[in-house]
Amino acid sequence: MDGGDGLLRHEGLSVFVPRSAPGDVLRIQIIEQKKNFARGVILEILEPGPSRRNPPCAYFQDCGGCDLQHIEDEAQLILKAEAARETLSRIAGLELKDPLPVTTGGFWGYRLRTKVHFRPDAEGLPTIGFLARNSDQHVPVDACPILAPSLEGLLTTLPEKLASTYPQEATLATGGDGRVSVSPAIGGLPTAPIVHQVLQDRITFDSRCFFQPHRNLLVNLVELAVGDFEGNTAYDLYCGVGLFALALARKYKRVIGVESDRVATSFAQQNAKANQHKNLTINSSRVESWIRRLPHSADRVLLDPPRTGMSSAVRTTLLSKRPDRITYVSCHVATLARDLAHFLPAYDLESLHHLDLFPQTGHLETVAQLIARP
Repeated sequence: MDGGDGLLRHEGLSVFVPRSAPGDVLRIQIIEQKKNFARGVILEILEPGPSRRNPPCAYFQDCGGCDLQHIEDEAQLILKAEAARETLSRIAGLELKDPLPVTTGGFWGYRLRTKVHFRPDAEGLPTIGFLARNSDQHVPVDACPILAPSLEGLLTTLPEKLASTYPQEATLATGGDGRVSVSPAIGGLPTAPIVHQVLQDRITFDSRCFFQPHRNLLVNLVELAVGDFEGNTAYDLYCGVGLFALALARKYKRVIGVESDRVATSFAQQNAKANQHKNLTINSSRVESWIRRLPHSADRVLLDPPRTGMSSAVRTTLLSKRPDRITYVSCHVATLARDLAHFLPAYDLESLHHLDLFPQTGHLETVAQLIARP
């Protein structure tokens, strides 16, 4: 289910079929076959499964942004949690008796950051849209029900503001008050700072920076990741603009954040100062280079790596440094499971939580709390 493809088995072969639903009776065509798996496409739905629905978005069939709009919202949660349980069991050896519950914050109008693409129409006028699934084919749209309202509105107004020359793509982001930031600046809209209030901290960034996508789950994510733990020193690796580091600074006497992106680093430093966290230091460095500076037996390390997870160098060094607590925030269950498999011989898994930060897709956010064994 990670990525949203359905799975069927035929004569011992696993066949992945996009846009399929549990219980579907389908006529499919195999378009790719390997030794252990194959990929197919739906030619005809002979009998729909019980959770299948008509996709709410008119562009779902062509657009590559969503994977699961053809499945009822609540059924998506069950399927994603079960897929996560199976992945954690198969890769990390975690035997969870039941799928974990998933914290939700709304299935629609949630996304506060997106990348759009521009192409000329038949008359040479600019159109805005997204790319098709696994393709660079442009799908023009004038609505997107998963976007926050302030971003969805730009789908109709922004093309009219474009000059004769414009970029092929742009990133849009919105703040808590509905103000938008666009990168690069186009159509009279600037790459301006925007703000989200998360618990006690005001977090400023712009559309060039990575930020968690679900506007209604920022508080839940920070509370689950940071928790009630306290201590002397905490380290926030891949810290971005400081979403977790700011909250950690209210719990620990000293916090060190590490981030390689210079724009995000600058905003993290500004956020530390603006929120008066004198105990928070932000390092502009690649985690792979910085990790050797981590002291042995640190109180805590929180990390939120990209989808690829930790590199082997970071994983090996972190294991050798053996911090007392590791908090792992992951947007990809498979890479999380891979990394957990390396840590579980030396750490106990204290807790595991899922959050549906990506409704209508096959992805889940997961927060794992690990404690070093004596």
